[in-house]
Amino acid sequence: MPIFAVAIAVVVAIIVLIVLFKMVWRVAEPNEALIISGLGARSKPIDGVESLGFKIVTGKGTSVLPGFQTARRLRLDSRAANLEVHCVTQQGIPVKVRGVVIYKVGDDFVSIANAARRFLEQQKSMDGAIHELFTGHLRSIIGNLTVEDLILNRERLTSETRGSAADEMSKLGLVVDSLQIQEIDDETGYITNLGRPHAARVAAEARIAEAERDQEATRKEQEAMRENAAVIRDTEIKKAEYEGQVQQAAQQARQEVILKETRNAELEAERTEKRLESEVRKPADARAYEQVKLAEAEREERISYAQAAATEVQLKAQREAEATRLLGEAQAEATRQKGLAEAEAIKARADALAQNTDAVIAQQLAEKWPEIVQAGAGVFGNVDNMVVLNGAEGIEDMLAKALTLGGTGLGVARQLLAGMNGQNGQNGQNGNPANGAAPAVPAGPVEGPDKD
Repeated sequence: MPIFAVAIAVVVAIIVLIVLFKMVWRVAEPNEALIISGLGARSKPIDGVESLGFKIVTGKGTSVLPGFQTARRLRLDSRAANLEVHCVTQQGIPVKVRGVVIYKVGDDFVSIANAARRFLEQQKSMDGAIHELFTGHLRSIIGNLTVEDLILNRERLTSETRGSAADEMSKLGLVVDSLQIQEIDDETGYITNLGRPHAARVAAEARIAEAERDQEATRKEQEAMRENAAVIRDTEIKKAEYEGQVQQAAQQARQEVILKETRNAELEAERTEKRLESEVRKPADARAYEQVKLAEAEREERISYAQAAATEVQLKAQREAEATRLLGEAQAEATRQKGLAEAEAIKARADALAQNTDAVIAQQLAEKWPEIVQAGAGVFGNVDNMVVLNGAEGIEDMLAKALTLGGTGLGVARQLLAGMNGQNGQNGQNGNPANGAAPAVPAGPVEGPDKD
């Protein structure tokens, strides 16, 4: 018995908990938002908006304290509001525009908060608010458009209407899913009259097309008749052609026999020509080709030999020119060195002459003494017969005179060289450089004994 009572108490407690949970727990459906207000119902700042005075819950559950908090539901599904606007276009033509607006409460918390503040207890009045809002904007926009614009460019009308109402819809927490202009009527028949020219043009085009089809049908019938006549004519022609072809076939048979005989003769001639070609013409052409190639090879060989000889002559001329240039440079260098050596020798002799005149003169006379004696003896060379008196004494006397003449010449040369040295010293003092070499002393004539 006590166990049974405990079980009943547990069941009752569970039921009570379930009932209490159902009373406290609220779940937001996918197409609605829970607006919870009361004690402690505050939402966190969202999207730059400060904390609201109520709590918004979407897509999940939350607890609501009975007596302290209140939970109300705001529908988030789509709604439709019919529009019927009487207005005047830019042309002053009255028109009636019928359309439909599909809208809903925005999914973000700011839109839900705006819609909750305005329509939470008056959700059925949304359609009327939307109708009045879009009616005003449509009147304003249609007043700046023509009837033609309304008919041909409805997209412009809808986009401008949605754009102009966007700010107000945002403040209401609503968004437009779709705006459609369904019908445009006018009481003056302007739209009907706009279509009449097109209708008349279409009717005229229809009549023209019908007339063209009639003409086309007539033309087809005539063509069919012409084709029938052509078929009959072609049949007669083909019959005549067939008869002619029979006759022509017989003639062709006779001609083929003649052609075969002619062809046989031509084949025989071709065989004969090919035999001559292979036995006579081709060997002759081969021999001629061989002679031409041999002549060309010989000509190429002569040309190569001539080119090689010309190249060798050119190289030889270049080598000879280079050798001549080197030889000339060597000779010029030798001449320059010889001139420098002679200049050095002359300068040395001039220095020696300035320092020891007698020694230099004596050396020069010693070097030239055989020539001096030869010149003195040359006097006796012109004598055909010479008679020497006093025998050996006369010869000695003559030789002594010749030697005396030589010594006299030596003294005269010494005096001349001394005078020239003095003159050179004066020239050096005047700024004229000495020659560095003694001038040659003209040898005086050596007088020999008179011819007897």
